[in-house]
Amino acid sequence: MKRKDFLYTVTGGLITMTALSGLKQFTDGLPSDDSLMPILFIGHGSPMNGIENNDFSQQWAKTAAAIKPPNAILVISAHWLTNGTFITAMDKPKTIHDFGGFPDALFAVQYPAPGDPLLAQETRALIQSTNVGLDHDWGLDHGAWTVLRKMYPDASIPVLQLSIDYSKPAAYHYQLARELSALRKKGVLIIGSGNMIHNLRMVAWDKMDVPNFGYDWAIEMHELFRIKITEGDHRALINYETLSKSARLAIPTPDHYFPLMYILGLQGKNETPVFFNDQLVAGSLNMTSVKFG
Repeated sequence: MKRKDFLYTVTGGLITMTALSGLKQFTDGLPSDDSLMPILFIGHGSPMNGIENNDFSQQWAKTAAAIKPPNAILVISAHWLTNGTFITAMDKPKTIHDFGGFPDALFAVQYPAPGDPLLAQETRALIQSTNVGLDHDWGLDHGAWTVLRKMYPDASIPVLQLSIDYSKPAAYHYQLARELSALRKKGVLIIGSGNMIHNLRMVAWDKMDVPNFGYDWAIEMHELFRIKITEGDHRALINYETLSKSARLAIPTPDHYFPLMYILGLQGKNETPVFFNDQLVAGSLNMTSVKFG
């Protein structure tokens, strides 16, 4: 399987005073709960997890069942890489099959969740550090829908995606995430979807069915990520290149790692991590996921 990076650029217009007024009415109308919605980093792994009934997909469903139903879902996926930052703003986002070499059954899957243009505009207004374009062409890539169809199979909850500006470093994404914190008060479930350890070139295809198999460097980084997340050492995780020489093998490119930065940036002061699907796969991947709140 070869991963394809999707670099996509669109242009967004300025928000008018009328739109801002509408956003205020929209925000005022949303229920504001005293408790924040949880935040999730989910290791999504192979697209096949979206149609297989395995330990990983079962845990996604269990995790969703333990969370109060969200008003909307915002996904930061490793598979929407852009120049600049964009958010999907269409009424009906399409299901994107951004992969190759898989069974027809996977390409046949549709996840017809609605979008939410008003929420897209509100989210855009929250982010002050950069201009956010309103996108009407992308949709839901497999970093989003393979996970969500297991978590919320009826596809009734509005889903938006926020792109990853691939020209920026980890610290940029961590800081940008902080500007999204108000959404947690409005019942928006924010999910970062990627993989902490993701080296497709070194996958041991003959060990795909060996439980929790990892190369020595992957085992080291797997344990190190858990320790740093548990300690709340965000600085070390932002500067992941200096964690260990093994980091170069675990994160040869940061696309699947950056979604974690958004969830760490949103972590509250007293929120402790709950790990799930905490396993190595095929030597050079891990499915480790974490919930805060």
